[in-house]
Amino acid sequence: MELKIVFMGTPEFGATILEGLIKANFKPFLAVTAPDKPAGRKQILTPPPVKLIAQTSNIPLEQPESILNLKSQISELKPDLIIVAAYGQIFPQEILDIPKRGSLNVHPSLLPKYRGPSPIQNSILNGNKETGVSVILMDARLDCGPILSQRKTEIGVNETAKQLHDRLAIMGIDLLIDTIPDWIRGQIKIQPQEETTATYTETLKREDGKIDWGKSAEEIEKQIRAFDYWPGSFTLWQILKGTLLRVKILKARVFRSFDGKKYPIGKILVVPQNEIGVQCEKDFLILEELQLEGKRPMASEKFLRGHPDFIGTILK
Repeated sequence: MELKIVFMGTPEFGATILEGLIKANFKPFLAVTAPDKPAGRKQILTPPPVKLIAQTSNIPLEQPESILNLKSQISELKPDLIIVAAYGQIFPQEILDIPKRGSLNVHPSLLPKYRGPSPIQNSILNGNKETGVSVILMDARLDCGPILSQRKTEIGVNETAKQLHDRLAIMGIDLLIDTIPDWIRGQIKIQPQEETTATYTETLKREDGKIDWGKSAEEIEKQIRAFDYWPGSFTLWQILKGTLLRVKILKARVFRSFDGKKYPIGKILVVPQNEIGVQCEKDFLILEELQLEGKRPMASEKFLRGHPDFIGTILK
């Protein structure tokens, strides 16, 4: 099926969708992504993942500050479809109306649940048993357009946001490839989203990863899995008076019993099997993998060998 497609996306989710389109012989005539941004400690100017895929596949590329800057260029192309996957901007209706067959968006949630930028993290954070991907016909509101197709999947008990992200990206391209031909042939009946059940997510900030030990161990364990991809989960360890070190918690599990005592919230103990346990509002959290600020990730045993004074302190 020969279609003139304009693709718009930015991060890894978008890159996976773009790769899938190319492999399925839906290679876009134009790819649009965000401008390069500084990344890492040295703030090196870094291209978004979609740009790398477009360049290696010889797809013409644009990186506008505002999508409106490309209105005339996209109009001249006369595309059949615009396909969007995690682009990062709200689209004005005048852009969405350009393609003959509309603009489609691949979103990693079962809309109308978890509209917005962080659906994967929120599905784990809230302890949902299932999630999925949706393909919608876009309108100018955020993730509000009518649904063309959806596919569900269970969330694994110990699944992290990165693992779920990668699975949903693959599911998303499979669903999109199945949906496009039926949509073009007029074989899909669109389904309006139920506004009364809609929920929204926010853009996650680095500070959102700060662990609150006043929560239950189960809540904190879900946070660690939900935020492993971004923004990460961290706590503060006071090594000297007034000196706080940031410690990332990379992997943890809930420990529901100990010696029957209740210790101060955030206190670090050695629990059975010589592991690091932290008293939470309810139960203990066993820290299995940690990363001290500026250091490499370490298993808890190795961390303790280098920092025996960790035990007995209270995390902030």
